[in-house]
Order: sequence, then C-alpha cells, then structure tokens
Amino acid sequence: DMQIENAVSQGKALFLHNTFDGNGKVCESCHREAGTTPGRLPNGKAIPSLTNAAAIFPRFNAKNHKVILLEDQVRNCVAGALQGKPPAYGSEQLTSLVSYITSLSQGKPMDMGGKPR
Repeated sequence: DMQIENAVSQGKALFLHNTFDGNGKVCESCHREAGTTPGRLPNGKAIPSLTNAAAIFPRFNAKNHKVILLEDQVRNCVAGALQGKPPAYGSEQLTSLVSYITSLSQGKPMDMGGKPR
C-alpha cells in the first residue's frame, strides 16, 4: 500500500535526520544502521537492534510501573536520549516513526513482553 510505504519512508527519514530540537543526536546516533544492527547508548552500553521491536510491544516498563506501547517507547527515547520534544500522540511524525520501526519487525512472530533481538 502506497500510503504505508510513504509513512515508512518518512519515518526512516525522521529516524536518520531529526533531532526533535534536542541535543543534536538523532535516533540513529544510538540505533545504528537505521536500527537494523545492535547499537550503543551515549554511555557506551550496548543495546539490541530494533529488528523485532514492534513484535515485543506492549511490554511492562519497570521504571514507570506500567505497560507501555511502542509509541510510548519512541516518545521516551526522544525525551530521554535525544533530550528533544517528543512527537505528539496521533501526530504524523509519531505515526511515521512507529510505521518505520514496525516495518523492521515485518514477519517476526509476536512475543509481547519478549526480549529485544
């Protein structure tokens, strides 16, 4: 579907280039190779790729003591790691980012609350 392809490509562009008015970092600063390979946090801690990210949400966030959706995680990353202004719920930006990240999980089995790979 052309609309979904457009959302995915817009999301990838945001992932690669948008700082969300933060500290100058972009999603790819931590999530390397557009999220397709393991990455690193600014403190050097290794993090898994995003290749099954959409398949493991919803998941329990121990820090916030609640179940969160992929949208919540994306907004947490923008606010935390990028120190930026998270895209609003329901916004085209958030929809595009989530569409791109979800595309990386295409064909992966659902494993709600499972481990990132």
